[in-house]
Amino acid sequence: MKIGKYNLHVIETGTFGLDGGAMFGIVPKMLWERTNPSDEENRVTLSGRCLLLVSAKRKILIDTGIGTGWDNKFNKIYRIDQTENTLEKSLDRLDIKPGDITDVLLTHLHFDHAGGSIKFENGKPIPAFPNAKYFIQQEQFNWAMNPSDRDRASFVKERFEPLKIEGVLELLDGEQQIDDEIEVILCNGHTPSQQIFKISDSSRTLLYAGDFLAFSAHVPLPYIMSYDLQPLKTIEEKMKILPKAVDEEWLLYFEHDPYTVTAIITKTDKGFAIKERFTSL
Repeated sequence: MKIGKYNLHVIETGTFGLDGGAMFGIVPKMLWERTNPSDEENRVTLSGRCLLLVSAKRKILIDTGIGTGWDNKFNKIYRIDQTENTLEKSLDRLDIKPGDITDVLLTHLHFDHAGGSIKFENGKPIPAFPNAKYFIQQEQFNWAMNPSDRDRASFVKERFEPLKIEGVLELLDGEQQIDDEIEVILCNGHTPSQQIFKISDSSRTLLYAGDFLAFSAHVPLPYIMSYDLQPLKTIEEKMKILPKAVDEEWLLYFEHDPYTVTAIITKTDKGFAIKERFTSL
């Protein structure tokens, strides 16, 4: 797919597992397991799907996945599977080296979105993309450095604090245009100042939804993760953003859905629903 001056590429970084109940909140298992079956420990499968935008001058990576270098206990708890795909392997298939990346746009700093932002060299965490600037919202960074007791486990400082120390982290303040085709939209329901990205030109729009809509199954209003700090805010944000997505036929890009990469949605008498789903761009 091409939008404006950018060619877009799906970047798969592996899969991992999280508790299905946590991923769907108040929705009963008998409903969510129809779309997202769980294993014997009630974990559903999540993809770590990033997005690469390539133009003549820039190579922009959106999110970095869960990353590598975790210990065996962590790998087992989260059922991390990177047998076929890692961030580096997927970029290499496109003949893209870490040093080629010019910009990294992070939706937020949970470990499954920012974990691949660093690599380990002689046991020391350093930026995984040595020539890139990393972009995050100031409010999200502040929160990640001092999270609440409820979401503390979602932030692993070792995976993002080195970016600040090395001077490659750019702190943004609010919604803005990053480039002619890339617009930052803020969502606060999941975590303070999560930034999702609207990529558009005169003919098409793609929304990189991050954890605003982790799965395609999260499109209906009541389907909200227990991980969201402000679930009522998430509903409010859905009611603001999804009508635009319907009216303008945005292509929604799902970071965590293992079965659906993108989808177009519609509004029915029962609410928002998937109109057409795709396994690629």
